Amino acid sequence: MMKPSAFLINTSRGALVVDRDLADALNAGGLAGAGLDVLSVEPPADANPLLKARNCLVTPHIAWATHESRGRLMDLAVENLAAFVAGKPQNVVG
Repeated sequence: MMKPSAFLINTSRGALVVDRDLADALNAGGLAGAGLDVLSVEPPADANPLLKARNCLVTPHIAWATHESRGRLMDLAVENLAAFVAGKPQNVVG
């Protein structure tokens, strides 16, 4: 439903995009291009159609790799563990 001049950018979750559908749209000129740092399956299989799709740029998903991001990740892990030990779990998924 996007314009043929549109670019699709996905930096969140690979499963939000159907690889074959996006590759078909790109190869048919239905989209101007795509920029992805996530794919539906990682690491991608050699047969992933997006790796050879027209005007598709795939980069590694590295947003978490900065020193600041890793520090924040560790701080949150320590806070979550301390809260759990104190009997007040936080960020509970269930």
